[in-house]
Amino acid sequence: QVQLVESGGGLVQAGGSLRLSCADSGRTFSWYAMGWFRQAPGKEREFVSAIIRTSGNTHYTDSVKGRFTISRDNAKNTMYLQMNSLKPEDTAVYYCAASPRYYIDYGMPKEYDYWGQGTQVTVSS
Repeated sequence: QVQLVESGGGLVQAGGSLRLSCADSGRTFSWYAMGWFRQAPGKEREFVSAIIRTSGNTHYTDSVKGRFTISRDNAKNTMYLQMNSLKPEDTAVYYCAASPRYYIDYGMPKEYDYWGQGTQVTVSS
């Protein structure tokens, strides 16, 4: 059983920073894509960022480009999301996800097989 465990959420003022972590444990698996999604109250889960293992390419939704950075430390089996210049509209529950399948549409939640439990990020104005 693959388990993804997020940490690092919290309350921060606008303009501040947070770093989210997503550690994968349990059964060893070969992932193709790992991503971050977020869901605000009353809204659908939306794509934030993804990293592709084979190419090392990273992808971001437009609203976080230049502010968020996704990375992966394979030695620690951990993915990170460094979030800078946070805005109140970044407030949401953030989820990490992973897919072992190749050539998925990395921006679509349904393409991911494994999910973390979520961590709350709240940005005050």
